[in-house]
Amino acid sequence: MAEQGTTPGGKRGYAGTWPPRAAVPAGGYLPTPASIWRPFVETLRQWARAEAGAGRLLPWVPVAFGTGIAFYFAAEHEPVLSVAATVAIVLCLLALLLRRRSVFPAIVMLAAVAAGFAMATWKTARIAHGVLARPMFSVALTGFVETRDIREKTDRFVLRVVSMESPRDNTKLERVRLSVKKGTAPEVGSFVELKARLMPPLGPQRPGSYDFGRDLYFQGIGASGFVMGAVKTREPPAAGGLALRYAAFMQWLRDAIDARIRTTLDGDQRAIATALLTGRRDAITTPVNDAMFISGLGHVLSISGYHMAVVAGVVFFTIRALLALFPALTAGHPIKKWAAAAALVAAAFYLLLSGAEVATQRSFFMTAVVLIAVIVDRRAITFRTLAVAALIVLAIAPEALVHPSFQMSFAATLGLVALVQIGLPNLLASPDHSATARVALWGGRELTMLTLASLVAGLATTPYAAFHFHRVTPYGLLANLAAMPVVSAVVMPAGLLGLLAMPFGFDGVFWAIMGFGIDWMILVTQWVAALPGAVGRMAAFGVGPMILASAGLILLGLLRSPLRWSGASLLVVASVWAVRVPQPDVLVSADGRNVAVRGGDGRLHLMHSAKDAFLVKEWLAADADARTAADASLGEGVSCDPSGCVTQGPGGAFVALATRPEALADDCERAALIVTARPPPPRDCAASVIDAERLRRHGALMLRRNRDGYAIDAVKPGGIDRPWSPAVPGYGESETTLRAPTAAPRPAVDATPSEVDLQGED
Repeated sequence: MAEQGTTPGGKRGYAGTWPPRAAVPAGGYLPTPASIWRPFVETLRQWARAEAGAGRLLPWVPVAFGTGIAFYFAAEHEPVLSVAATVAIVLCLLALLLRRRSVFPAIVMLAAVAAGFAMATWKTARIAHGVLARPMFSVALTGFVETRDIREKTDRFVLRVVSMESPRDNTKLERVRLSVKKGTAPEVGSFVELKARLMPPLGPQRPGSYDFGRDLYFQGIGASGFVMGAVKTREPPAAGGLALRYAAFMQWLRDAIDARIRTTLDGDQRAIATALLTGRRDAITTPVNDAMFISGLGHVLSISGYHMAVVAGVVFFTIRALLALFPALTAGHPIKKWAAAAALVAAAFYLLLSGAEVATQRSFFMTAVVLIAVIVDRRAITFRTLAVAALIVLAIAPEALVHPSFQMSFAATLGLVALVQIGLPNLLASPDHSATARVALWGGRELTMLTLASLVAGLATTPYAAFHFHRVTPYGLLANLAAMPVVSAVVMPAGLLGLLAMPFGFDGVFWAIMGFGIDWMILVTQWVAALPGAVGRMAAFGVGPMILASAGLILLGLLRSPLRWSGASLLVVASVWAVRVPQPDVLVSADGRNVAVRGGDGRLHLMHSAKDAFLVKEWLAADADARTAADASLGEGVSCDPSGCVTQGPGGAFVALATRPEALADDCERAALIVTARPPPPRDCAASVIDAERLRRHGALMLRRNRDGYAIDAVKPGGIDRPWSPAVPGYGESETTLRAPTAAPRPAVDATPSEVDLQGED
């Protein structure tokens, strides 16, 4: 109880119960504005000082480093490497000199931004190679086969070009990716001769969509296409090199594993088992693949952090348990460190076996840092661990920053590490009463951990799934709770045991066990995908909301004080912004052969002179449209003849797709917008025109109707010139608005009537 005493006003009472009368502010007990803001500002300062405390700087360094890489990819033209490197070196030296000053954190962040920018610039300069600008027909190629993909309908391989001859073009490329008839792909490491049709790398299908050409550029591939005729194996003029021999050996190992799995499993069972062990996931049938992503289990098919953690964890605990059977080893030797070293070796082998894709590299580095922390007696799961792994990945492959696998993997990992730092260890504490003990014995603690982990990882990856794939997974938590325990406890361990038993011929039983677990996973994913509302579609919303959501996730994950809730505010703003982004009224493909127009019903209607199912699928997904590319309703309201197509667009105006020059005269009189892959119509055309030259220099277009005509958003705005998307020479800035040209005035005509006509009227 409070002790009775005397207040400064002279009244007796209980201390702390009533304030002294002299302390009562004028106007009653309501605080004045000054008394509100002063404590609030002081509280903010205390929180900021806590966030800037010792050990809190390192997790922000990869954020700044990645920001520099993002600035590089946002540049309009290629930066000057010498200037970028000099700025980065100077800032890093300045940070070293000022390490004991108060400005050190700010200088370190600037240095990290500059270092990320310089690293991305250097990586692009180091791998610089030619990119095909125009299609090439009947190209004679010879070269070494570097990689091979076995897919559901066709096979595909990457050819390191030795010689390239074309009757009409002198272009020289270093690598090309070619498709062949299923079962005819040559062996990795072989030297082949063939003829092919080559196409430029596939660019974004609409402004703001994913740039596949950029991916191919950083893989060293300058063109894609398909083989024409037979692929002939020849004796190589020289050795292919150590890297090619290594690639051939790893491909032989993957083929051997797939052949052994094929003896026991088939269909999607075999395809998923092979995907989990070797990273080759192209043979999975389309219905199962779609169901996996709709249900939220698509991450299982891409070897990433989860798979690497399972492999390392199984090896770690198995080795440690076996060594613990020998008391002499347990008492006198660090068996925990030995087990961590064995797990590190197993993780490295899994990295090489799976093809070492970017997501797998990130997973390996994260796992390696954790295992090394165990070996050197340091805490394993921390923000520092995540920061070191992120810096390693971004330093080796800066292009990973703009890849969805990196974004989703690190977002999920950030959420899980934050969960561990905030309170997940409390779930691992010993129960302090019988009720908690009974719950723990029945697996309640593990179920809670799995539920929280799935929920946090799913929420963290939602912005990136919505941005890149235009979908969210409403039942992702349900699918993960039902399937992931079986995958973790049955499928992956059985696969590892199968790999170990393969050399001895006892692997069949483990493939069978693996198949039972995969059957359960397929059953769960198909059941969840069939639930009402399972397909959560999201219309494209641009880069702005995604950047804002990323900032919100970083603040929510890295900050420890109540300032972290500012991240939640950013997520709310990003969500509102994303759903309020207006959708385009007209979409035009880069070749001008496909045009989608939003009709009066609010849906897209397609005019095309050449079918492109992939393009239409991308357009519909970005529009949150459930229809398929073959849906008959896409052609409703579209009138076509051999000369072109026409449909009614926004505001009742007509949009025309002209495929023949003779159609242009009629279209100029009746249409508000004309799209043609032919030369433009005469200048006195009264319609707005998108012709072949505009498409060639700006790529695919997205148009929105406004008062002046159409606002244009292009894949390649004027002034953009990057190595993976070279600008067309001779053209500068592009128009941001497509205005309807004013028709030329008609020539003056003599209006004087003839005398004969006048006499007739009299």
